[in-house]
Amino acid sequence: MPDEASRPTYPIRTAGDLAEHPAPLHDDETPLARATEHSLLVREGARLRPPLPRPAATRIFVVANQKGGVGKTTTTVNVAAALAQQGQRVLVIDLDPQGNASTALNIEHRRGTPSTYDALVDGQPLVEVAVECPDLPGLWVVPATIDLAGAEIELVSVVAREGRLRKAILGHPRVGAEAGDERFDYVLIDCPPSLGLLTLNALCAAAEMMIPIQAEYYALEGLGQLLETVEMVKAHLNPTLTVSTILITMYDARTRLSAGVADEVREHFGGQVLNTAIPRSVRVSEAPSYAQTVMTYDPGSPGALSYLEAAREIAHRGAPA
Repeated sequence: MPDEASRPTYPIRTAGDLAEHPAPLHDDETPLARATEHSLLVREGARLRPPLPRPAATRIFVVANQKGGVGKTTTTVNVAAALAQQGQRVLVIDLDPQGNASTALNIEHRRGTPSTYDALVDGQPLVEVAVECPDLPGLWVVPATIDLAGAEIELVSVVAREGRLRKAILGHPRVGAEAGDERFDYVLIDCPPSLGLLTLNALCAAAEMMIPIQAEYYALEGLGQLLETVEMVKAHLNPTLTVSTILITMYDARTRLSAGVADEVREHFGGQVLNTAIPRSVRVSEAPSYAQTVMTYDPGSPGALSYLEAAREIAHRGAPA
């Protein structure tokens, strides 16, 4: 057994040391320290990055796909966080009774909390139920509670039931070109994985639709029915609705399947598909368990950087004519 004097010693640096002395690490230092340095550099780079150009008026997106598990909520919260980090004012409306978007953005959504249920069923103004995200200045959230699960039944007998959300959004004093510099630049609506009355309200409220598509074959099967529903909504309820953005999620560059699905989607939808694909990432999946988006949980991870780039693409493309 070697004595104490002959034991090798390893330099140990904490995140605090790196913050105080951000000199480059040497190759013989630990991978954990190098990862910490990379994360700090990414945070500093995001802070120094110029803000995105603001749109002329509020862009309202519905994020929907009737298939579950394709990354709707993950995409909603991370794109919203990425936009907010780059100088945009964003409102997220959680329309899923599970309230996963509210969880990821660290917003209280216990039963009885003012929520989208109160806005849809009771007509309470959105400005009274929206809460600012504690981790991201400029990002506001209308949370969802389990009460929303009964909203579809309660709305059945209501006149113009499919237009309740649209009326609530347009009634917010910070929505629209006339709202001035304090307006919201983006409104993102997170939908449940079904084509019920809640999703219909979102489709009627939005001008643009963002569809996350998982890079697997099953994700393509329900897409046709979703697009048929969109055409019906355009024909009868909301003629301004446009599928402006398609985002490929859970992309695994190691498999031919992911590449094949991505190629098929790009061939079919062309310019609607973002150049950026979101990689399959453990960090993206871990973040909600800490009540965070991956943008704050691990800003240097491939998932966070991909969402940052996707948000930049959305902003620079602008609203469809």
